[in-house]
Amino acid sequence: MGIVGSQIQPFTATAFQAGKDFFQVTDGDVAGKWAVFFFYPADFTFVCPTELEDLGEHYAMLQKLGVEVYAVSTDTHFSHKAWHDTSDKIGKLQFPFLGDQNHVLARNFGVLREGQGLADRGTFVVDPDGVIQLVEITSEGVGRNANELVRKIRAAQYVRNNPGQVCPAAWEEGEETLAPSLDLVGKL
Repeated sequence: MGIVGSQIQPFTATAFQAGKDFFQVTDGDVAGKWAVFFFYPADFTFVCPTELEDLGEHYAMLQKLGVEVYAVSTDTHFSHKAWHDTSDKIGKLQFPFLGDQNHVLARNFGVLREGQGLADRGTFVVDPDGVIQLVEITSEGVGRNANELVRKIRAAQYVRNNPGQVCPAAWEEGEETLAPSLDLVGKL
């Protein structure tokens, strides 16, 4: 079975979040909510802080949409704190960073680079039922775009809330959707 449409697997991870003590996050904490698992290769790297900063600029908007963001790398929660305390870009971020030094999350989501101990650059959107709805995986040197992530989340939420409707390419909130039917076959 492909990962889209599959259920997230059980996990427990220690998190760092600005202004808080270290805390545990489990698959149970995600249940009933929308969540983004934003995997990146490693702390103290090059593309990662730019895309995490971009995501951070959209964090308040994502929270208004009922979405929690979890940044995940195979570093420890201690490394996440040290990076937060020493990087201007990372120091601004308010979402939790999950330590995955045992590679449970990276394996569960299929992004672990076996033999390297690093995660691929992958984004996973999980719905309130714990089902993976969206996946994006890019190569090492290609950073992601949080504007596009927000657009896709809005589309996924629209489809969930409006059974029988689908969002066409480049759909933006408020635009027309489609109701798949035999009448549309061959007419689009």
